Amino acid sequence: MFHVGSGSLSRTMFPILVMIDQHQTLFKAAMNTETSRTEQTVTLRMEMTMCFPLLLLICSLCTAKLQTESDNHIIPLGDQTEAERREPTNAADQQQRCTQDIHAVLREMSASLAEQRVEIRHLQRENEVQAAQLREQKIEVEKLKQQLQAQTAELISIKARTDITENQVEALKRDGEAQTAELISIKARTNVTENQVEALKRDGEAQTAELISIKARTNVTENQVEALKRDGEVKQVAFSASLLASGSGYIGPFNTHTLLVFRHVVTNIGNAYNPNTGFFTAPVRGAYHFEFYMYGHASHQSGAVLVKNGEHICNAYEHQPSSAASSSNGVTLLLEVGDVVYMRQWHHSRLFDNENHHITFSGHLLFTM
Repeated sequence: MFHVGSGSLSRTMFPILVMIDQHQTLFKAAMNTETSRTEQTVTLRMEMTMCFPLLLLICSLCTAKLQTESDNHIIPLGDQTEAERREPTNAADQQQRCTQDIHAVLREMSASLAEQRVEIRHLQRENEVQAAQLREQKIEVEKLKQQLQAQTAELISIKARTDITENQVEALKRDGEAQTAELISIKARTNVTENQVEALKRDGEAQTAELISIKARTNVTENQVEALKRDGEVKQVAFSASLLASGSGYIGPFNTHTLLVFRHVVTNIGNAYNPNTGFFTAPVRGAYHFEFYMYGHASHQSGAVLVKNGEHICNAYEHQPSSAASSSNGVTLLLEVGDVVYMRQWHHSRLFDNENHHITFSGHLLFTM
């Protein structure tokens, strides 16, 4: 704060000093402010620079005013009293004191100005450092801003991809649910099909078993039919044949037993008799009945024997001194399949046959066994 003497000079300089004091207060407040420090410092310097010439002008005016007041108070020599003669001396003293005060103020202001210049330079250096820091911070802020913009763009892209991914996940989820439902339906149909297959399999197995049974019964039936057929065919076994196929004549006498072949077939049911060999072959096992008739004249004996597989079974024989004579015999035999029955003429005997078929050989199946 500035301090001046009393009187008219003090009253005149007081507003100026108040304004200077306000500027100092503003300057100190500006020093404590972080924002816009450089601009405030420059503004204060300009205001201070304008204040000094104004202060000097005011001081000059004050000096002139004091001089004028001194002149105006000059009293004529005749009118002056003793006290009045002492007033010039007081005015001079006041002028001298005012000048001294002005010089003191100027000295104080010069010192304050020097301090403020030092402080301003210090503040300028601080401002330069802070400006550099501020520029670096601006650059860093710009970089951060660019990074933020890039991150924002990347975040938007990620969000878009996330939305797409979520949509795809939802679509896949819906597809999975649809496929799950379809799989359940397919599984249900598969179970139904498997059950049907099992049922068909069981039916097939039952039908197969039934078919096997039917086939077995069919085979049995066929065998029975074949047996019945064979039995029917075999049961219809019967033959009858005479000795000569045509004409008439004598057979024998022979020194040994000679095979008789009955050429003229009257009946041959079952074809068991062979007219070329004279053999009857049993087609089935059973009981057979055979009969044979012989015929001859009185000049020779006549006779024949029935043979089974080379064994003589029975014979028919006759011999009388005059006219013709006949003999016969019959037998029932148990024959096996393939047994052979035939006739032999007795040795030294003579037989006669003609279109009347006197000599015959017959046989038939009685029943099978």
